[in-house]
Amino acid sequence: MKCLLVLFFLSSIFACKKHKETTSVFIEENKALVDDTIPVALNTIMGKFNPAKDSSFVLIDEKYADRQGMFMNKEAYHAFIKMWEAAQTEQITLVIKSATRNFDYQKAIWERKWKGQTVLSNGENASIVYPNTKTRALKILEYSSMPGTSRHHWGTDIDLNNFNNSWFEHGEGLVVYNWLSNNAYIYGFCQPYTVKDSTRSNGYNEEKWHWSYMPLSKHYTQYASKTLKDSMITGFLGSELCTELSIVNNFVLGINPKCK
Repeated sequence: MKCLLVLFFLSSIFACKKHKETTSVFIEENKALVDDTIPVALNTIMGKFNPAKDSSFVLIDEKYADRQGMFMNKEAYHAFIKMWEAAQTEQITLVIKSATRNFDYQKAIWERKWKGQTVLSNGENASIVYPNTKTRALKILEYSSMPGTSRHHWGTDIDLNNFNNSWFEHGEGLVVYNWLSNNAYIYGFCQPYTVKDSTRSNGYNEEKWHWSYMPLSKHYTQYASKTLKDSMITGFLGSELCTELSIVNNFVLGINPKCK
C-alpha cells in the first residue's frame, strides 16, 4: 500500500510539472492571441490560441474531412473516428466540413458577413439590408457566432456533411441525420442547436449538421457559464453590442438542454 501511495504521489508531481510545461509552451507559442488579463483556460474557451501549436489538438486525416488543415481535440477526434467507423458499417459516410476555429478564424467569418463581403444564408448583404447594427448582429447570430463565443473554439464541435437543414430532410441527408439522431449519443455526441421551443427559446437557429462531443464540451459550457462575461467579448466589429444582447446567456448557453 505504501508503495502505491508513493507511486501516486510521484505521478501527481509529474502530471503537475507536465501541465505547467504545457501551459508555458502554450503561452509562448500563442502569445499573439492570448489575452494576459484573463486565465489561460478562458483563453482556450474564447479561442485565443493556435490549435496547430497546442498538444491537446490533432490534425484531422483527410479520410474523414472534405479538406486539409482542420484540427480537433484529441479525445473528441478519437470518439468521432469510432462513430465514423460504426456509420460505415451501415454504408453511411460522415464528412467533417468544419471543426476547430480559433478567435481569428471566427473573427474573419463574422466580419465578412458584417461588412457584406459574405452574404447571409438567405442571400442578403447584411451591411446593406440591415443598417441598424443591433438588427444586423441579430441576423448574423441566427447561424454564426461572435468571435470568442463559438463552441468551435473548443475542439469538441464539428459540422458534418452539409450546411443546409433542408439537405438533412430527405434522401441521403435524412438517412445521415436519422443515423446521427439514433446513434451519435453512443459515442458522446449531441446536437446543441435543435429546433427552438419551450426548452430552447434563445440562441442560434437549428443546425442539423452541428454535433458536439459532450464528455468535454459540457465542462466547457459550465466553465463559460461561471466565468465568461459579455464585457470580455471584444476585438471585432459589433462587439460593443455583446452586453446589450446578453451574448453569453442567450447564445453561449442557449443550447439543447440534453447537451448541457
